[in-house]
Amino acid sequence: MLLTGPEKTGKSYEAAKASGSDLIGRTYWIEIGGTEGTADYYGRVPGADYEIVEHEGSYQDILDAIRWVNVQPCIDGKPNLLVIDSMTSLWDMLSDEIALFARNRAIRKAQRNRSRVPTLDDPVVVDSDLWNRAKDRWGAVLWLLRRHHGPCLLIARQEIVTAFENDKPTRNTTRKVKAEKNLPAAVDAVVELHSLGEAWLTGVRTLHMKIQPGETQRFPDFSVDSLLRRLGLQDAAETRSVSELRPDADLQEHGQQTSQAELPPVTARQAPALTGAQAAGLIRDALMHPTEPETALRELRVEYGRRTLKAVHTETGWGRMSADALITKSLDHLKEKADEAAGEHGVQPGEHSDPVGQAHGQQETTAADEPASLEEGAPPSGPAEEPPVPEQPEEISEAEEPQDLPRPRPAQVNKANKVLAVLLTEAEIQARILGMTMQEHLEDVSGPDEGMPPPMTKLRKHVIDHRPAVIGLLEERGEREIANAYRLAGKPELKIAQIFATLYTDLATVG
Repeated sequence: MLLTGPEKTGKSYEAAKASGSDLIGRTYWIEIGGTEGTADYYGRVPGADYEIVEHEGSYQDILDAIRWVNVQPCIDGKPNLLVIDSMTSLWDMLSDEIALFARNRAIRKAQRNRSRVPTLDDPVVVDSDLWNRAKDRWGAVLWLLRRHHGPCLLIARQEIVTAFENDKPTRNTTRKVKAEKNLPAAVDAVVELHSLGEAWLTGVRTLHMKIQPGETQRFPDFSVDSLLRRLGLQDAAETRSVSELRPDADLQEHGQQTSQAELPPVTARQAPALTGAQAAGLIRDALMHPTEPETALRELRVEYGRRTLKAVHTETGWGRMSADALITKSLDHLKEKADEAAGEHGVQPGEHSDPVGQAHGQQETTAADEPASLEEGAPPSGPAEEPPVPEQPEEISEAEEPQDLPRPRPAQVNKANKVLAVLLTEAEIQARILGMTMQEHLEDVSGPDEGMPPPMTKLRKHVIDHRPAVIGLLEERGEREIANAYRLAGKPELKIAQIFATLYTDLATVG
């Protein structure tokens, strides 16, 4: 449900009153925007009973807060109400984010061309690719809201703007929701508060009310409780079926793969509360994954969310800690085992030629060094012999230039092509995060005599030199988990597309 109207028309007040409805089990309030500050104040509204869900203000933490609400159990069989105040602030945050991207892109372009750097007063054009990025992040929020097994009340401001006809302004005015333009179409009901006590139902999707398409009805004595009753919440099913669109399905039918991580879908029916023993068992199973324990641990964190895992405590050989801290500790443990194995065979840490084989070796040695007892389920604590790790040839030869060397065998050609594709994929990711095109990013290493793609040795050094800057930008945007994974990536990292799969779903999977 979308509750919209100009400022000071009672939107947040009505949301606070809704928390006292006998149709609702518990109410969770996620406040977005530091200038609002209404959640604490309206807690004194008669009958109000809601829990404020705290977050750090970053996009990823807001997503995590919604995930945490989605897994909270119902009370007495009544659905939980989720309040988002406000969607206007969320869209403003995403718009400001891409505006910063565009300004940084313009500054770098001016420095490269040795022209005047734009000041804060100079207008900067926001390219369409940045707007597409903002819409993708907005869509991720709406997708999580659809998976909530109860009503969602979205609050947004409304503006009175000049009406246009044939792209020309008229003397008439109209009302416009100050958020992403498709928000009214994504909700089941739209209520406009024109002033205190004056509510209008301007759109609804229901079989319980007699209303014609396009009709606007006055809503006397409006309250969210009366709206829920008119929409038939008391007779509604416990959950609704929601299916996500998969534009990559046709590619998979033709035997191609995309870089989007194949995470198991989690619906409202699959959101039980975790216990310490259950969390320990899941982490144990992830650690015992036959080939990719690190990926399994990260997918476990994505599936349940940091907020839920932080609230679950486990008893381990490292001491008492939350499930989220245990996952972090396990990832560090796997990294230490990888570095030890690399040191024994004369390979610098981080420069692994076979991540898949190394992950397999990590899994085999983890059981011997893991502290005993992750509550009910723990990896075997008995000693296990570490199998010898075969030495792997380097994938990138420092002497691959000049090009007049003897022609390599076909297997070597395929391996070189694979590494080059990985490096180009990483360069594309860096270009997107740095806010520039691929050609601009590789301009320094692809001169007129070398062309595109640049030589592999120069390309490898170029992407490694730009990693610190990219990691810094990721941390500024709140993408700490991706930044940490990227910091530990190999040189080259064959699974670079999987590391950034949550940000970019159109990267080609390599390997």
